[in-house]
Amino acid sequence: MARIYTRTGDTGETGLLGGRRVSKDDLRIEACGSVDELNAAIGLVRSQEVDAEVDRHLARVQEELFCVGSQLAAPPRSEARSAIPAVEAAWSEELERAIDGWEKEVPQLTRFLLPGGSRSGAALHAARCACRRAERRVVALHRQAKVGETVLVYLNRLSDFLFVAARVVNHRAKVPEALWEPKRP
Repeated sequence: MARIYTRTGDTGETGLLGGRRVSKDDLRIEACGSVDELNAAIGLVRSQEVDAEVDRHLARVQEELFCVGSQLAAPPRSEARSAIPAVEAAWSEELERAIDGWEKEVPQLTRFLLPGGSRSGAALHAARCACRRAERRVVALHRQAKVGETVLVYLNRLSDFLFVAARVVNHRAKVPEALWEPKRP
Protein backbone atom coordinates (compact mmCIF):
# COMPACT_ATOMS: atom_id res chain seq x y z
CA MET A 1 0.00 0.00 0.00
CA ALA A 2 1.29 3.46 -0.93
CA ARG A 3 1.77 5.96 1.87
CA ILE A 4 0.24 9.43 1.77
CA TYR A 5 3.54 11.01 2.72
CA THR A 6 6.41 10.97 0.24
CA ARG A 7 8.96 13.19 2.00
CA THR A 8 9.67 14.85 -1.35
CA GLY A 9 8.28 18.16 -0.07
CA ASP A 10 10.29 18.25 3.14
CA THR A 11 12.68 20.85 1.72
CA GLY A 12 9.95 23.32 0.73
CA GLU A 13 9.45 22.18 -2.84
CA THR A 14 6.60 20.41 -4.55
CA GLY A 15 5.99 18.88 -7.96
CA LEU A 16 3.86 20.30 -10.73
CA LEU A 17 1.93 18.00 -13.05
CA GLY A 18 4.57 16.80 -15.45
CA GLY A 19 7.21 16.49 -12.72
CA ARG A 20 8.91 19.90 -12.59
CA ARG A 21 9.80 20.91 -9.00
CA VAL A 22 9.02 24.41 -7.69
CA SER A 23 9.00 26.18 -4.33
CA LYS A 24 5.83 25.75 -2.30
CA ASP A 25 5.39 29.52 -2.34
CA ASP A 26 5.59 29.73 -6.15
CA LEU A 27 2.71 31.74 -7.66
CA ARG A 28 1.47 28.65 -9.48
CA ILE A 29 1.28 26.71 -6.20
CA GLU A 30 -0.40 29.68 -4.48
CA ALA A 31 -3.04 29.72 -7.23
CA CYS A 32 -3.56 25.95 -7.06
CA GLY A 33 -3.80 26.02 -3.27
CA SER A 34 -6.34 28.83 -3.32
CA VAL A 35 -8.51 26.95 -5.82
CA ASP A 36 -8.23 23.87 -3.59
CA GLU A 37 -9.30 25.94 -0.54
CA LEU A 38 -12.26 27.22 -2.54
CA ASN A 39 -13.26 23.68 -3.48
CA ALA A 40 -13.05 22.65 0.19
CA ALA A 41 -15.18 25.68 1.17
CA ILE A 42 -17.83 24.58 -1.33
CA GLY A 43 -17.64 21.07 0.13
CA LEU A 44 -18.35 22.60 3.53
CA VAL A 45 -21.38 24.40 2.09
CA ARG A 46 -22.64 21.13 0.66
CA SER A 47 -22.36 19.49 4.09
CA GLN A 48 -24.94 22.01 5.38
CA GLU A 49 -28.61 21.73 4.62
CA VAL A 50 -28.79 23.25 1.15
CA ASP A 51 -31.64 22.65 -1.28
CA ALA A 52 -31.26 20.15 -4.09
CA GLU A 53 -31.06 22.71 -6.91
CA VAL A 54 -28.23 24.68 -5.30
CA ASP A 55 -26.45 21.47 -4.31
CA ARG A 56 -26.61 20.21 -7.91
CA HIS A 57 -24.90 23.38 -9.11
CA LEU A 58 -22.29 23.20 -6.35
CA ALA A 59 -21.51 19.55 -7.17
CA ARG A 60 -20.84 20.56 -10.78
CA VAL A 61 -18.71 23.51 -9.65
CA GLN A 62 -16.56 21.21 -7.51
CA GLU A 63 -15.86 19.03 -10.55
CA GLU A 64 -15.05 22.11 -12.63
CA LEU A 65 -12.71 23.46 -9.95
CA PHE A 66 -10.70 20.24 -10.13
CA CYS A 67 -10.15 20.96 -13.81
CA VAL A 68 -9.19 24.57 -13.02
CA GLY A 69 -6.70 23.45 -10.38
CA SER A 70 -5.26 20.78 -12.66
CA GLN A 71 -4.79 23.29 -15.48
CA LEU A 72 -3.00 25.62 -13.10
CA ALA A 73 -0.78 22.77 -11.85
CA ALA A 74 0.31 21.89 -15.37
CA PRO A 75 2.61 24.48 -16.92
CA PRO A 76 1.56 25.72 -20.38
CA ARG A 77 2.76 23.62 -23.30
CA SER A 78 3.58 20.72 -20.96
CA GLU A 79 2.66 17.20 -21.95
CA ALA A 80 0.62 16.91 -18.75
CA ARG A 81 -1.58 19.85 -19.82
CA SER A 82 -2.86 17.96 -22.87
CA ALA A 83 -4.35 15.23 -20.64
CA ILE A 84 -6.44 17.68 -18.59
CA PRO A 85 -9.95 18.74 -19.64
CA ALA A 86 -9.98 22.38 -20.73
CA VAL A 87 -11.92 24.99 -18.78
CA GLU A 88 -14.86 25.76 -21.04
CA ALA A 89 -16.64 29.06 -21.62
CA ALA A 90 -19.90 27.11 -21.29
CA TRP A 91 -19.19 26.68 -17.56
CA SER A 92 -19.33 30.44 -17.02
CA GLU A 93 -22.46 30.63 -19.16
CA GLU A 94 -24.12 28.00 -16.94
CA LEU A 95 -23.24 30.06 -13.86
CA GLU A 96 -24.77 33.13 -15.54
CA ARG A 97 -28.01 31.23 -16.26
CA ALA A 98 -28.28 30.22 -12.60
CA ILE A 99 -27.54 33.79 -11.46
CA ASP A 100 -30.15 35.24 -13.84
CA GLY A 101 -32.81 32.82 -12.61
CA TRP A 102 -32.05 33.33 -8.94
CA GLU A 103 -31.93 37.12 -9.19
CA LYS A 104 -35.60 37.04 -10.24
CA GLU A 105 -36.37 35.19 -6.99
CA VAL A 106 -34.66 37.49 -4.46
CA PRO A 107 -35.40 41.14 -3.67
CA GLN A 108 -33.35 43.66 -5.61
CA LEU A 109 -30.42 45.03 -3.65
CA THR A 110 -30.27 48.72 -2.94
CA ARG A 111 -27.58 48.60 -0.23
CA PHE A 112 -24.63 46.45 0.80
CA LEU A 113 -25.29 43.18 2.62
CA LEU A 114 -23.49 41.89 5.66
CA PRO A 115 -22.41 38.29 4.98
CA GLY A 116 -24.41 35.81 7.01
CA GLY A 117 -27.94 34.51 7.30
CA SER A 118 -28.58 30.79 7.51
CA ARG A 119 -25.70 28.36 8.09
CA SER A 120 -25.52 27.47 4.41
CA GLY A 121 -25.95 31.12 3.39
CA ALA A 122 -23.08 32.19 5.64
CA ALA A 123 -20.95 29.30 4.34
CA LEU A 124 -21.67 30.42 0.77
CA HIS A 125 -20.52 33.94 1.64
CA ALA A 126 -17.29 32.45 3.07
CA ALA A 127 -16.86 30.42 -0.14
CA ARG A 128 -17.35 33.63 -2.15
CA CYS A 129 -14.49 35.23 -0.21
CA ALA A 130 -12.31 32.16 -0.87
CA CYS A 131 -13.22 32.48 -4.55
CA ARG A 132 -12.12 36.11 -4.64
CA ARG A 133 -8.80 35.15 -3.03
CA ALA A 134 -8.31 32.37 -5.59
CA GLU A 135 -9.09 34.84 -8.34
CA ARG A 136 -6.45 37.27 -7.01
CA ARG A 137 -3.85 34.49 -6.89
CA VAL A 138 -4.68 33.38 -10.43
CA VAL A 139 -4.46 36.98 -11.69
CA ALA A 140 -1.01 37.28 -10.08
CA LEU A 141 0.03 34.06 -11.82
CA HIS A 142 -1.47 35.33 -15.08
CA ARG A 143 0.87 38.35 -14.99
CA GLN A 144 3.86 36.00 -14.76
CA ALA A 145 2.75 33.08 -16.94
CA LYS A 146 -0.38 33.59 -19.00
CA VAL A 147 -3.40 31.69 -17.71
CA GLY A 148 -6.24 30.95 -20.09
CA GLU A 149 -8.90 33.66 -20.23
CA THR A 150 -11.63 31.08 -19.62
CA VAL A 151 -10.11 30.42 -16.16
CA LEU A 152 -10.10 34.13 -15.28
CA VAL A 153 -13.70 34.60 -16.46
CA TYR A 154 -14.85 31.44 -14.69
CA LEU A 155 -13.48 32.46 -11.28
CA ASN A 156 -14.90 35.97 -11.63
CA ARG A 157 -18.34 34.63 -12.54
CA LEU A 158 -18.15 31.99 -9.81
CA SER A 159 -17.80 34.62 -7.07
CA ASP A 160 -20.94 36.34 -8.40
CA PHE A 161 -22.70 32.96 -8.49
CA LEU A 162 -21.73 32.23 -4.86
CA PHE A 163 -23.01 35.65 -3.75
CA VAL A 164 -26.38 35.13 -5.41
CA ALA A 165 -26.52 31.52 -4.20
CA ALA A 166 -26.10 32.78 -0.62
CA ARG A 167 -28.94 35.21 -1.17
CA VAL A 168 -31.27 32.60 -2.67
CA VAL A 169 -30.48 30.05 0.05
CA ASN A 170 -31.27 32.63 2.74
CA HIS A 171 -34.42 33.72 0.90
CA ARG A 172 -35.68 30.13 0.54
CA ALA A 173 -34.95 29.50 4.24
CA LYS A 174 -36.88 32.70 5.07
CA VAL A 175 -33.82 34.09 6.87
CA PRO A 176 -33.64 37.87 6.45
CA GLU A 177 -30.50 39.42 5.02
CA ALA A 178 -28.73 41.96 7.20
CA LEU A 179 -28.22 45.23 5.36
CA TRP A 180 -25.23 47.37 6.18
CA GLU A 181 -26.31 50.47 8.04
CA PRO A 182 -23.35 52.86 8.16
CA LYS A 183 -23.11 54.70 11.44
CA ARG A 184 -23.36 58.44 10.93
CA PRO A 185 -21.54 60.80 13.30
